[in-house]
Amino acid sequence: MKCLTTITCNHLLITGKEILSNTLLLRTTSVQGIRVPYNDRDNLFLEENIGVKEPFHLFDQWFQEAVNNPSIIEPSAACLATSTKDGVPSARFVLCKGYDPTGFKFFTHYTSRKGQEIEENPNVALTFYWPQFSRSIRIEGIAEKLPFSDADEYFKLRPYQSQIGALCSDQSKPIEGRHILWQKEVELKKQYSKGNVPRPQQWGGYKIVPRCIEFWQGQTDRIHDRIKFKRLDEGEIVDSKYCSVGENNWVYERLCP
Repeated sequence: MKCLTTITCNHLLITGKEILSNTLLLRTTSVQGIRVPYNDRDNLFLEENIGVKEPFHLFDQWFQEAVNNPSIIEPSAACLATSTKDGVPSARFVLCKGYDPTGFKFFTHYTSRKGQEIEENPNVALTFYWPQFSRSIRIEGIAEKLPFSDADEYFKLRPYQSQIGALCSDQSKPIEGRHILWQKEVELKKQYSKGNVPRPQQWGGYKIVPRCIEFWQGQTDRIHDRIKFKRLDEGEIVDSKYCSVGENNWVYERLCP
């Protein structure tokens, strides 16, 4: 009887593996078949269409188009990639809370994983993607802490519930269960009324100071448009065959897709 049971179980195990393997094969085939159209040749992203030859003006133009498109729910969402000092990467989405010709701002807990990684390795990358336009913007640079006065100013603008949420969370740290957060939330709401929630000491802002910004616009034929702006290093010579001099110490070049 035991032998029969073993044979039956082994048969079920093998059959189960075959079913799982076939299911995964079908899923893989299905994923490979996903293909959506992007832009066509009537909507190319060309150098001559860039009015001001520096990246922040172009970023603002693309960003405002995303903001004004009602189908884009979070136009300021961007994927932030950080890395440990040993080069182990991690990525997550953050919300960009400001930009100007000096960089791009976001706020978070300094004690979170991203905060700890930035502390030991300030080299980061930030990527925006707006599929409605088949556009992406990639930013690489150095993350610098903003003054706490900037963090205080922005924290006061946050909704009451978001202020409480920041105060009750020790971001990225393990927790027994969601009920712990609920308990902290209740306690903090009893302690702090609207307009009186203090900014957590470990909560603040960063500004990513870019060294390069790449603009990507997808084409259906996969011959995508990529134009990269980068700052010139001191003494760096521009190869005029590939690179053009822009404004405010920026140069730009077209990259292969």
